[in-house]
Amino acid sequence: MNDDLFENLRLELRRGCLILAVLAQLRAEHYGYTLRKALADTGMAIDEGTLYPLLRRLETQGLLVSEWREQDKRNKRFYRVSAAGAQILEQLLREWRSINSSLDRILSSGEEIRETDQISSARKTATVSNVEA
Repeated sequence: MNDDLFENLRLELRRGCLILAVLAQLRAEHYGYTLRKALADTGMAIDEGTLYPLLRRLETQGLLVSEWREQDKRNKRFYRVSAAGAQILEQLLREWRSINSSLDRILSSGEEIRETDQISSARKTATVSNVEA
C-alpha cells in the first residue's frame, strides 16, 4: 500500500509541475513529439496520453495557440504559448518560486532541528559517560 500511496502523491505533485513545464517549454513553438522529447531531455518525461489532453485543455483555456502545418510531408499541429498564457506563466513562476522558497525554509528548519537533536543527544551521552566514570 505504501508504494501505491507514494505513486498517487507523486502523480499529484507532478500534475501541477507539468503544466508549468509545458507552458515554459512552449515559449518556443513545438509539435507534440518535439515537445515530449524536449521535456524528457530535461527530466520531465510525459506520456502521450497525458500530454495531448493537457495541450487541448490549455488551448481551450486560451493559454496556448496552435496551427496545423505540413512538415516533412506530414501535417503536424504546432503549439506555442499565447499572450494570455505568457502572463499566466509569469504568475505561476512567481508562485512556484515562492512555494519553493517556503519549502526550502521548512526543510532547512527541519534539518536544523535534527542537527540540534543529534548534538543534544551526543551531549547527554557524553554527560552520562562522564558521570559513570
